[in-house]
Amino acid sequence: MLRSLRLSVVPCLAVALACVPACSKKSDRIKIGVVTNCTAEFWSFAEAGANKAARDYDVDLQFRQLDKAFDASAQTPIIDSWVKQGLNGIAVSVIDPQNQTEDLTRVAKKVPLVTMDNDADQTGRLCYIGINNYEAGRAVGRIVKKELPKGGTVAVFIGNTKSANGKARTQGVLDELAGQKDAAGTAAAHPARPDLKGKQFGPYFLVDGEAKEDGDPSNAQAIAAAVLGRVKGIPDVCCVGLYAYNPPAILEEARSKSMLKDVKIVGFDENWDTLKGIANGEIVATVVQDPFMYGYRSVEALAAKARGDDSKLVKEPVSYRIVTQHGGPDETVNGMVVKYPKVADFESKLREDLASVKK
Repeated sequence: MLRSLRLSVVPCLAVALACVPACSKKSDRIKIGVVTNCTAEFWSFAEAGANKAARDYDVDLQFRQLDKAFDASAQTPIIDSWVKQGLNGIAVSVIDPQNQTEDLTRVAKKVPLVTMDNDADQTGRLCYIGINNYEAGRAVGRIVKKELPKGGTVAVFIGNTKSANGKARTQGVLDELAGQKDAAGTAAAHPARPDLKGKQFGPYFLVDGEAKEDGDPSNAQAIAAAVLGRVKGIPDVCCVGLYAYNPPAILEEARSKSMLKDVKIVGFDENWDTLKGIANGEIVATVVQDPFMYGYRSVEALAAKARGDDSKLVKEPVSYRIVTQHGGPDETVNGMVVKYPKVADFESKLREDLASVKK
């Protein structure tokens, strides 16, 4: 009887021991969280990149596109929950660096932290993964100047200007138009429409004297419609969309108001509708980042850090690119090589990136 009991215990013990390595391996997997500043197609590209890196580096990934757009208070509980869960790293697109710095500094002392797309450089974060938004804004300004070489009327649209990228992009555009650093503009009435108030930046009149903030992607089209209605009939107009969803909103309203031939549209980021508009000759160009790579490199850097390797931390800004209908030769601007991919080639590469993430 005793021998029989021993024999029955042995296989059970073997099964139990066999589970130990697997369970231990599961608990030792690197866990990383990524939280965005809103829900948008831009962030779907980033999520695809993050998923690819998670697969490549054996990571458990939590990727959250923020439902409440540009609301820092909605990011905080997500990040805090990840800290409590003991995640090995967190990447965040910072919404309001001035008001989030204290909380993010506290987080960075507990969990390795990187910022992407939007920075908060006083938090102790390991690195920032993104473009130099000021220089990218200046690139937008150069496109506007090329389209309106003698000056004209400009309207700028953006999600918000509290974020680091919102401030920097907007100021970059205005500085380039004004031809001076930290341009504040001069209050003025439109020379052809005195009831239209704004500011002059060199030979360029900025509608309302500031970027038009929507605060949420759902508001973008209505704001574009209102501005286009006010500038209809004015010659030499250019509308600039500085967040990914702004250019398609401007384009849709320009179509509905039969203003496509009267308004130049300059975009930012790689929204599919923006790219289609460029291919059709309806949008002049778009200055793009690389959200797929933002997601990939954020997870890659944090996974390496969790394993004691700092070599993947990003040390320099990512280069922006300018997508046009026909492309063009590279140029060096302020020491940075800027590429001008043809829109068809750029779309093809973007689809290849997305296809590289197997479901």
